[in-house]
Amino acid sequence: MHLTNSTTPVTVRQRRLLRDASLALGCAALFGLLALLVTGHWHPLHELDQDWISEFHLYARDHRAWTAAVQTLSDIGGPVTMRVLLGLAAAWLLLIGARVLAGWVAAQALVGWGAQWALKLAVDRQRPAFSDPVSHADGPAFPSGHAMASAITCAVLVGLVWYRVDRRGRIAACAVAAVTMLTIGWTRIALGVHWPSDVMAGWLAAGAVVGVVTAVIEIWRPGALARDVRRVNWRTRPRVQRVIVPSVRPPRVDEPLEGAELDDPGADGPRSGRS
Repeated sequence: MHLTNSTTPVTVRQRRLLRDASLALGCAALFGLLALLVTGHWHPLHELDQDWISEFHLYARDHRAWTAAVQTLSDIGGPVTMRVLLGLAAAWLLLIGARVLAGWVAAQALVGWGAQWALKLAVDRQRPAFSDPVSHADGPAFPSGHAMASAITCAVLVGLVWYRVDRRGRIAACAVAAVTMLTIGWTRIALGVHWPSDVMAGWLAAGAVVGVVTAVIEIWRPGALARDVRRVNWRTRPRVQRVIVPSVRPPRVDEPLEGAELDDPGADGPRSGRS
């Protein structure tokens, strides 16, 4: 879709803002419902959590080599690793002049970290307890910090590469992000340090954070994220292509992103950043 008239950019920005708000409100509502079920000790959910955790714990206890491999995966995909990746991405964007996009990435990491601990302390759910644990973790259980951090990071990174790849590249990026999120969440359950509902809550909280941060930036700096996406596309084009196609000039700050919208990576682009 080309933004060729004066009314279209406004419509595109409004649609992006609506989608951002819908993502945030939808994930927040589901998170709130899940939190109510957890704190209210809803029997079906309680039974599901107990059954999953018990089965995984029995297997982990009897297969130490397998447990060690799962622990390694969990450590590699921990919140510190995820936030370092976001920090590196933000630094790179800042160096090439995409300041608003860099701020978007950094804000996702910082707001995600703060929201994670605020929610943990608010719900204050106990972690699974065993007489013979195979792994240990500190702090409240709900939501899972590993699941939340990995979901935010995967969504943001998919959003950043969305306009740099073709359709197959987008499918591959989304597939890698989904496998990463599922694997990290699964390791926390398999190690017996989180209930399955903790992991689900982490994913929902991540969606809310991504939507809120993106919506706030869209309201604060309308169209700035889209302009930075265009700026990144120009700055990262091969030098030979720039010489062969000299008629294509670099983007101006006051121009909208042509030919694409900055939508969520799970649908159309890096608007909301879901994977």
